[in-house]
Amino acid sequence: MIILKNITKHYNESHNELTVFDDLSLTINTATKNIIIGSSGSGKSSFLNLIAALDEPDSGEIIIDGIDITKLNQNDKTIFRRKNIGFIFQFFNLISTLSVRDNILLPLELNKKNTLDNQEYVFDLLDKVGLLSRLDSMPENLSGGEQQRIAIVRALAHKPTIIIADEPTGNLDKETAVLIMEILEKLINESNVTLVMATHDEGLIGFADNVYEVKNRVMEKK
Repeated sequence: MIILKNITKHYNESHNELTVFDDLSLTINTATKNIIIGSSGSGKSSFLNLIAALDEPDSGEIIIDGIDITKLNQNDKTIFRRKNIGFIFQFFNLISTLSVRDNILLPLELNKKNTLDNQEYVFDLLDKVGLLSRLDSMPENLSGGEQQRIAIVRALAHKPTIIIADEPTGNLDKETAVLIMEILEKLINESNVTLVMATHDEGLIGFADNVYEVKNRVMEKK
């Protein structure tokens, strides 16, 4: 469960103070699919960065599975992210010098869990997205849709409790975007994790259990 209590967040921009959230309180239940919508610059990515412990609120608490991440030091935040969160990005962010195999096994290496059993789990995920035959391929030899499928497998590899996705279909054509969302939905349901996804594409809200809109420093359930 993700609980935000009285979150306030400001940025200083060109000598002006920009308020992104003002006294935001919100609860996201475990094992739900949640989509965040809003115009560009509304605060969608800021929200993701806050719950991923990549940014800090000016005030308030963010409690994830009983842990107040706002009270963790930077090292502990890194460990928390590495263990509990999987990330999916708009531009895939695969490491270009690593093969598909090494990209998807990287989270296991970082968490010191690169065992044969865990490798088998990851290769099974890769098989489910139809890319087991591309294990030794390099990212540059994959299409955009294939790279995003690899990114989804990598995000799930270490069995996180939360998947954070920032515009994961934003760099794909509409047909491929729907395919990626169908794959993501299937794997999320099977893995019983919580998805928090920001998107500008309101056509994807049908994949969500909950939809939240960020507007005028407020985030409300639609």
